[in-house]
Amino acid sequence: MLGALGPVDILVNNVGLFGLAEFESVDDAEWRRYFEVNVMSGVRLSRQLLGGMLERGWGRVIFVGSESGVNVPADMVHYGVTKAAMIALGNGLAKRTRGTAVTVNTILGGPTYSDGVAAAVEAIAEQQAIPAETMKEAIIGQNRTTLLERFLSPDEIAHLVAYLASPLASATNGAAIRADGGVLTGML
Repeated sequence: MLGALGPVDILVNNVGLFGLAEFESVDDAEWRRYFEVNVMSGVRLSRQLLGGMLERGWGRVIFVGSESGVNVPADMVHYGVTKAAMIALGNGLAKRTRGTAVTVNTILGGPTYSDGVAAAVEAIAEQQAIPAETMKEAIIGQNRTTLLERFLSPDEIAHLVAYLASPLASATNGAAIRADGGVLTGML
């Protein structure tokens, strides 16, 4: 695929598996699957594309991470650990861009009503025989730290991606930038 694209100046690593599971129930195969998708996909694409960006003198690598990489949920340890690894990957790659116009940043997205989340909410609602909207409100209502008191829309994350991909973000490098709706309670 990469060979057919030609030079790539902007890479957005926006893939992610998620799921609720008790820590003890997640076996090694599932841990590997999460690492392959959530971490190694970004490793492989960055390894293939970052060098060309550095040679051409401009580029953007953006990881769409999660606040769960900072505040790992007890019922999604496997997910949170991979998102923490993604944050570390972005930070390490940014150090390779010193003195260039190439930047590498990570977005710490909050609870976002993506297609995958919507499907999960609908499945849970169906199991409990309640409307999906009621389930959606109940889930976000359990989040005691959200300042928005709602799910983010995918567009809200996309707007931050667009900014980080633009020349306007030339001084933003090596950052983990929050678009979490206030879920993270720390000052930074």
